Order: sequence, then structure tokens, then C-alpha cells
Amino acid sequence: MEKVYLGVDVGGTKTAVILSARPPEALARIEFATLPDQGPERALQLIVDSARSLLAQHGLGVKAVGVSCGSPLDRVKGIIQAPPNLATWLDVPIRSLLEEAFDAPCQVENDANAGAVAEHRYGAGVGTDHMVFLTLGTGLGAGIIANGCLYLGANGDAGEIGHVRLSPTGPVGYHKAGSIEGWSSGGGIAQLAARVLARPGRSSRLRGVENVTAREVGLAAQAGDAVARSILRRSGERLGQTMAMLIDVLNPQRIVLGGLAWRMGEPFMAPMRRVMEREALPQTLRACEVVPAALGEKIGDVAAMCVAMGLEGKGQLLPGK
Repeated sequence: MEKVYLGVDVGGTKTAVILSARPPEALARIEFATLPDQGPERALQLIVDSARSLLAQHGLGVKAVGVSCGSPLDRVKGIIQAPPNLATWLDVPIRSLLEEAFDAPCQVENDANAGAVAEHRYGAGVGTDHMVFLTLGTGLGAGIIANGCLYLGANGDAGEIGHVRLSPTGPVGYHKAGSIEGWSSGGGIAQLAARVLARPGRSSRLRGVENVTAREVGLAAQAGDAVARSILRRSGERLGQTMAMLIDVLNPQRIVLGGLAWRMGEPFMAPMRRVMEREALPQTLRACEVVPAALGEKIGDVAAMCVAMGLEGKGQLLPGK
């Protein structure tokens, strides 16, 4: 029986189960709503049932399993430890569950690290030895490629740039006010908008909108709304500070930005570039280019495949063979 890679991309909104014989191409795929408020048991059973259904349809076995999920998690033991978007998933031993279900080795990795490897192997980071991938979505994290390999740090938690505090007060990211995630993630932009709109001031199409999202701020800004543009300017400037720090500390050839930054457009990107260029050292700035992630909506699937592929050799995530 032919054996293939089984990838599992676990997110707060959706979970995808993917089979692949030749990554990054998917052979088969099933997606379902995660519904974290219902706890992990339902989703875990759907992961197993979905994978078994796909394997039976194609007459395949499992070579290795890879799980991509938000932090915190214990990547060595393969335990998900209640990340913010999966608050009910407290100490879920997903590695042992899937190894037992499919009689194959399983590795678990945080989505920023897995996304960095995916972009390095197959996307915007191809050809680089030193790269940073920023997950700009609801939250903000980073995966670091150094000397051609994923940099994990002492216990696998390297890259948590979103947790760094930029200001004593400000929007909250991962329980820390004024953090990079608070200022520059999608969730942070929504918080910043709520703060600005709670104060009297200029008219805006956003006023009166309940629970304003980052997407709504971006659309309003691109339509010329002055309040929305001021929100994105503040958020973009904070991301520019972050980029300058990454450029000076890590000296990467390329920083790959997730989709949120580019979807916000120039009202966000122009302030980011301006601050980044002002604050980074000239020589490290010249050595680095900033590009959009290339894998688009496929990145979660490809990231999970890469985690499964990384089980070969030394049992670590490696950017390539």
C-alpha cells in the first residue's frame, strides 16, 4: 500500500485535513469548522474520521503526520496548551492520539514556524538562507530561518515577536498591553479602532458600526476615510518599529509578510516602510527585502505538510532536502 503524508492544520475558525504524496500539492482535502467553544473532543474525532475517509477513498496508508497549530504548545511531547484561539484545548495530547490512530510518527509545530518553512521551501523565501516570516492575521508571530534551517531556540519558542512590548499602554495582544501583537495584528487594529471610535471626533463611516473589524478599517481607509487611515497609520508605524528591530537583530535577506499587511494597502504599508527605513541600520536595511507571502490561502495546508515531511532524517523541521 502506498503511504502518503497526512497534514492537519488546526485553527480557531477552521481545521483542514490534507493528504499529499508530493508536497506542496494536495491529493485530497477536507475542511470543517473547529468550533472551539465545544471543546476539543468533537474536532479531534472529525480529524481522525476525515483522514480515515480520505485514506479509504484513495486506498492509501500514512507515512507521517504533521500538525500545525497556534502556540503555546509542547512540540516535543506534541501537546496543544490552550492557545488564544483554542482556549478550551487545554493540554490536548494530539501527537499521541494521532500516532495511535494511524500507526505513524506525528510531529506538532506552531503555525508561525511551520509557515516559515512552507514559505522557505515553496514560496516567497525560496533561495534565501536568512529569512523571517511574520504571521500577520488575527494575531502576530514569527518564524525564523537562519543559515537555511528553522531556528527554534532553547525550547522551541523562538520567534514570539508579537509578545514584545512596544509601549507601556495600548491595545492588548496575548494578555500584554502595548505589545507588538496588540498594535499591529488584525485583532489589535480592531481594538485600536474601538478606542478611537469611542472618543468624539471626526465623522467616519466606521462610527455606528458594531464590533469594527480590521477588514472594515482597511476598506474604509482605501475609500479615503480619514479616521480609518489614522488608525492604520498608527498601527503601520508600530509594525515599522518591529521590522527595524528584526532587520537589525537578525540581519535577514528577506522578511515575508502575511496577507493582512498587504490587504490593508498603502495607508498601512507606507507608514510601516517610513519608520522601518528611518530606524533600521542602513547596511542591514539594504541587505533585506520585504515581500508578501506567496502561498496565499494554501499556506496552512502546505505548512502542515511541511511538518509531516520534517519527520524524516533527524526528526526536526528542515527547510529542504
